[in-house]
Amino acid sequence: MKREDIEPAELFKHPSYKRVVTVEGNMKLVWIAGQTPTDENYQCVAPGDFTAQYLQVMKCLEIQLKAAGATWDDVTYRRIYVRMPEDGSVPSWADEPLPEYGDGGFRPPSTMIGVTRLGHPDFLVEIDLMAAVPAGETS
Repeated sequence: MKREDIEPAELFKHPSYKRVVTVEGNMKLVWIAGQTPTDENYQCVAPGDFTAQYLQVMKCLEIQLKAAGATWDDVTYRRIYVRMPEDGSVPSWADEPLPEYGDGGFRPPSTMIGVTRLGHPDFLVEIDLMAAVPAGETS
């Protein structure tokens, strides 16, 4: 399997994500459904605290990646849904890199979508992932 991360020189290098990732060859693709900031009883963790909810989501995603034989370094795409403030202002964290995972440079191509509500009124963030690992291998 061959992976190539591409940062076109003509575009701004974003601190939180890469612009393009290509993968070719014999691989297993992994899709992980939207992960919400919940505990083992599907109760919201840290209502009102974006950072704590984000860290819980990332912890749960890491468990799912491992179960699929993947690591953060195998992630090829990330979609982040965030609940926007009612006044429509941009949250202070929107322009800052989120805590890093993987090799310290976890920056897969990403889309952040502001929404008015997620699956529960206390959820502030939900993330889904796509990863690619060599076929027949586990991490």
